[in-house]
Amino acid sequence: MKKIALIFAVAATFAACSNKSETTVQSKEEAFRQVRDSIQLDSFRRADAKEVFLSQEKEKIASRRNSSASSSERTYVKGVSETYTNTQPQKKGWSKAAKGAAIGAGAGAVTGIIVDKKDGRGAVVGGLVGAGAGYAIGRSQDKKDGRVQ
Repeated sequence: MKKIALIFAVAATFAACSNKSETTVQSKEEAFRQVRDSIQLDSFRRADAKEVFLSQEKEKIASRRNSSASSSERTYVKGVSETYTNTQPQKKGWSKAAKGAAIGAGAGAVTGIIVDKKDGRGAVVGGLVGAGAGYAIGRSQDKKDGRVQ
C-alpha cells in the first residue's frame, strides 16, 4: 500500500510539473505571437499613414503648380470663342543664395590673399567665410521674394 501511494505521489508530481511547464511555454509563445502581430500591425499602420501623407503632399504640390502655372480666360468676340492663357514664367537660373555664395567666396578669397600673405591659407579661409556670409544674405533675400519658404 505504501508503494502504491508513493508511486501515485511521484506520478502526480510529474503530472503537475509537466502541465505547468506546458502552460507556461504555451503562454510565452502566445505572448510572443501577440507582440509580433502588434509590431507588424503597427508597422503596417505607419506605412499606411506615410502613404496617405505622401499622397496629400503630392496633391498639394500639384494644386500649387496648377493654380500658379496658368489661368485661363475665355472671351467671345463676334461669335468666335478664344482662350487666352496667362502663364507666369517659371523661376530659372541661380537663386540669390547661390549667387551670394559665389560672389562672397570670390571676394573672400581675394581679401584673404591680401590680408594673410601666406600661400593658400588666407584664400581658403577667406573664401569659406565669404561664401557663408554671401549665402546667408542671399537666402534672406530669397525668403523675402518668396522663392524659398
